[in-house]
Amino acid sequence: MNGFLKGALVVGGGAAGVALLRRTLFPGPRRRYEAWERMPYKDFPNKVLVVGGGFAGYNAVARLCRLARDRDDVGVMLVSRENYFTFWPMLASVIGGDVETKNVAQPLRRTLIRLGASFRRAELEGVDTERQVVKAAGKEFPYDHLVLSLGAEPAYFGIPGVEEYAISIKGIGAGEEICDRVVERYEATTLAGGDVPDSKLTFVIIGGGATGVEVAAELHNLLRELLVPDFPNIPPDRPQIVLIDANKEVLKELDPALRRVAQMRLHDLRIKVINNAKAKEVKSDRVILTDGREITSENVIWTAGARASKKLDDLPFPHHERKGLTLDRYMRVEGYDNVWGIGDCAATIEEDGTPVPPNAQAAVQEGETVARNILAAIDGEELEPFRYQSLGQLVELGSEFAVNEVMGVKFSGQLAAIFWRMTYLYKLESPNSRVRIAADWLLDLFYDPPVTQIRR
Repeated sequence: MNGFLKGALVVGGGAAGVALLRRTLFPGPRRRYEAWERMPYKDFPNKVLVVGGGFAGYNAVARLCRLARDRDDVGVMLVSRENYFTFWPMLASVIGGDVETKNVAQPLRRTLIRLGASFRRAELEGVDTERQVVKAAGKEFPYDHLVLSLGAEPAYFGIPGVEEYAISIKGIGAGEEICDRVVERYEATTLAGGDVPDSKLTFVIIGGGATGVEVAAELHNLLRELLVPDFPNIPPDRPQIVLIDANKEVLKELDPALRRVAQMRLHDLRIKVINNAKAKEVKSDRVILTDGREITSENVIWTAGARASKKLDDLPFPHHERKGLTLDRYMRVEGYDNVWGIGDCAATIEEDGTPVPPNAQAAVQEGETVARNILAAIDGEELEPFRYQSLGQLVELGSEFAVNEVMGVKFSGQLAAIFWRMTYLYKLESPNSRVRIAADWLLDLFYDPPVTQIRR
């Protein structure tokens, strides 16, 4: 890392530190009420139950609690399978050791309790719309308004072998799983004196969207930088990274100029990009493409598609398998006045019927809008149609390079990487995670992050 970047990161870290200090000393409005003052959720005249604690669900609850701070007639509860939500923008950074997994997990219970909401960790089992109760973990939770924020999961498009042999980016453990796979391959190769097939040291990422590109760049950092001094018997050029993308260029959602910059960056990192190609089948030791080509690899990572949560199949609501819940422009589930859908499990549309992209910033906006609409429905006021405002997109290609488009401004390189880090550091919900990640980034200026595999 050159001196300019080090200095810029220190300056950026100082700026983030000032912002952090401000948020610590001036945390914002007072709590809705102290824990001992809150009546049980079931006793509120208007019970709002949110199922799913991702970006959309969390922000819906947080906004509801803030808007209803001075009201005693609205109770809010979040039911979620986990007591944290994954901060997806930083998940790939776990692979290269820049961020610890526990800091990507943003705690739900403590934050929501302090906001005045109730929280239960439970797996959704069903919804009884006639009795207006949600069934989860053998319990029943009543509601007057129900918000479904069940998220998404990988879509494999019927391609044989993907689910069986590929690592899917479907949860918080994916970064550690990829890192552990790399270390396992390196240890086995060293033990064998290097006498292993190339498939052991070839890593194939399927999907050229933001997640696939970020995973490829982090893998490069791990293979070509961090592990090189630890495994001197493995030639640095022997491990190969291959990125397969079905489009003409990676990052199809970005401006064409930024796509080309990203493609050139991947080339500079010696990541082989295969465009206009799709996987036909994944086997234990190879990937077969639709054009007949085969890539020998025992390490395949799937980032090529997502679908709405399969939990929707067990619920009595209209939905499309891939797009999710069918909604009106106010985010109400079709046919229901008191059931709402947000996030990746919902086919959210704008006022003119335009589909909304399933990304984090859209999920945040959906959560905030549905909170306002629920209170409007309770008060008999007019609902507001959802209006998506794209603020841009940030894609990091390693700790020293990013391609960003913010409010129509396009920029790339080291300054873009600093902007990426400072933006997402600020957006973290947990002050603890914010401080720990900032400290880790500062230490990374002087020491390489340790890479270990903890076998269980």
